Amino acid sequence: MRFILPFIILGVASSAVVADQHKKKPAKDWTCADFIAIDDQYKPKVVYWATAYSKHGKPEAAVLDIEGTEKVTPMIVTACTNAPNDSFWKKFKEEWHKVDKDTKDEMKKMKDKM
Repeated sequence: MRFILPFIILGVASSAVVADQHKKKPAKDWTCADFIAIDDQYKPKVVYWATAYSKHGKPEAAVLDIEGTEKVTPMIVTACTNAPNDSFWKKFKEEWHKVDKDTKDEMKKMKDKM
């Protein structure tokens, strides 16, 4: 046991060093697998950021659609789970387009009823 323990400690320490040296990928270059890998509590925050960033590439130029973001987040999670090697941005845009379309359809129905 005392001969094995140093090897276990060395293995854990070396894996921590290797993980620390792994370059972090900017969110704009993420795959769906990268998005799925983050903790669930942070996924909506990533979608908020992506929503703001996708508006002209300038977060301060965007109006944050909280209701739409809350609606689209689980849609992106599902789409990315089904296609983990796809681009996160591609899935984000596809799913956001669906939410926009649904919102416009709902607005049209409301307008027609008036």
